[in-house]
Formats: sequence, structure tokens, C-alpha cells
Amino acid sequence: MSIKLFDLTGKCALVTGASHGLGMAMAVGLGQAGAKVIINGRSRERLEQAKRAYAEQGVEVHTYAFDVTDEQEVKKTVSEIEKEVAPIDILVNNAGIIKREPLLEMKAEVFREVLDVDLTGPFIMSQAVAGGMIERGHGKIINICSMMSELGRNTVGAYAAAKGGLKMLTRNMATEWAKHNIQVNGIGPGYFATSQTAPIREGGHPLNDFIIDRTPAGKWGEPEELAGAAIFLASEASNFVNGIIVYVDGGILSTIGKPRFE
Repeated sequence: MSIKLFDLTGKCALVTGASHGLGMAMAVGLGQAGAKVIINGRSRERLEQAKRAYAEQGVEVHTYAFDVTDEQEVKKTVSEIEKEVAPIDILVNNAGIIKREPLLEMKAEVFREVLDVDLTGPFIMSQAVAGGMIERGHGKIINICSMMSELGRNTVGAYAAAKGGLKMLTRNMATEWAKHNIQVNGIGPGYFATSQTAPIREGGHPLNDFIIDRTPAGKWGEPEELAGAAIFLASEASNFVNGIIVYVDGGILSTIGKPRFE
């Protein structure tokens, strides 16, 4: 198999919510594979800080501040991007939020907020870029799902509902758009070592031991370990792959967990 199957030279990738964390790790990977990278966030200041962090890793990025849940703003910005930078070949719907509250205590407005960002946002973004992809006869859309697309957990009911919905939205997008040579797939990250998880990993939190014991690989994932799946799903190597979710989780979903006895 030619390594050029994974070469993204000449492609333009838009990654939402990529000013930090796993979004940044995936965007860096796409850039290092040759893609022209555009990142989104809501804070212009944070995007400028991120731009410097990308440069330190050898990746030049274009930044656009907008809200993925605002349909009109998304349409306007996508049009600007395609005029100012390049037509969007690859869309990574990474922007998301989580609200940790028991369902009995969660207000409906909070539930709706999570669904709006984590599920409606990817719909709005994908709809905005799909028209151009159809006209050009090709495109890649990658929805960032979650292990909560498959599993439940206390206090993350809204997030799990959104990510479960995103899994099915991915399959339905693939069903409708595959005939236009658009591949729509998802990535479901496991537990990764990011700045957000540092308090758990470094503070003696009992959840740290639980995650390590629950993961067959016996460790937290490194952010750059997510980049390979993104590059694969963004590249020519995945041209006949459609409607799947690639779980990058160290094997968690493959097992019922580590027993107390061997």
C-alpha cells in the first residue's frame, strides 16, 4: 500500500473546537500530513494563542471565530473560508461541551444546550459544507463521537444522548451522501492525557486507577495517538469506508473490565 494514500497535500481541513486538547492534536496531525488547516473556536484571543502553539509544532493554521450552533453565522463563515482560503475538503466536527449533573437535577435548558452544541452543531456544520462537497464530487466529514455513544455513565446523560445521536447522524449522513463520493465517519476517543484530565491523573484521584484498570492497554492515551485515525478517515485510504465509528480507546469497549481474579 502506498504511503501516498495518507497524503493530504492539497487538501483543506476545517476542525471545529481545535484551539486546545484533542481537537488540536487531530488538527496538527492533519497539518503534518500535508493539509491546509483551518481551526474554529468562539474566542478570538484563544484562537490567537492556539495559532502560536500550532506554529511551535510546525503547522500554520487559519483561524475563524464563530459559533457552530448559529446557522446563519456558520453559512456566512463557510462561504468566507472557501473564498479566502480554499474549498473545504475535510470537516472535523470536534466542538463540544459536557455538563455533569444527575438527570433528576438537570434543567431542560441545560440538556438542550448540550444537545445544541454536541449534536445540532455537527448537523449545521455538515449541512453547510456538504453542498460544496457534492458540487466538487468528493469530501470527508469526521464526527467526533465518544465511548458515551455506546455506554452510559452517571451524571453525563445529556452528553451521552447527544453523542449517541451523533453516531446515528453519522450513519444517516453516510447513507444520504455516499453516492456523491462523500465519506462520513466518526471517531470515538477513550480517555486521553490532556490538560483537562491532568487533575485526575496527577492528583491521586480514584478515577485515575479505575481508568487504567478498565483500559486493556493499561494507560491513558496520548493526544497524538488520536491523529492517526483522523488522518486515515480524512485521506484517500478511507475512500470505501462510510458510516463507521472508529473507537480509539485502548480496548475499553472490547471488554467487560479487569476481573478481581484471574
